[in-house]
Amino acid sequence: MPSRLNPYISFDGEARQAMEFYQRVFGGTLSVHTYADFGAEEAGAAADKIMHSMLETDNGFTLMVSDVPPGMEHKPGNNISVSLSGDDADELRGYWDKLSADATVSVPLEKQMWGDVFGMCTDQFGITWMVNISG
Repeated sequence: MPSRLNPYISFDGEARQAMEFYQRVFGGTLSVHTYADFGAEEAGAAADKIMHSMLETDNGFTLMVSDVPPGMEHKPGNNISVSLSGDDADELRGYWDKLSADATVSVPLEKQMWGDVFGMCTDQFGITWMVNISG
């Protein structure tokens, strides 16, 4: 397998819901493993939380998430953003429409000074998304 770069996002109990949402947006194959699945008996109340989840799409996107392990602090939102870029305007606009539907839009998806169409929003789970369509 070649090396790849993909975002890995930590949630505080919302990992499953977030990944199910992202699968509806991007499609693809979703794998979900709880702390209990990996035999973490000491997880207790966290047994059903997500230890590791991966979404792989037909377009080659990979997204990994987990719920923070028991005893660790959750630091949401501003430490990560996810960038989608390319030249397939219809595909990227489709992702934008779904991601921004219940989001806070900080930059509307429109032509920017550098010549590309760009938008930025923070989705319902606190994740910032940037969509850039090459000019």
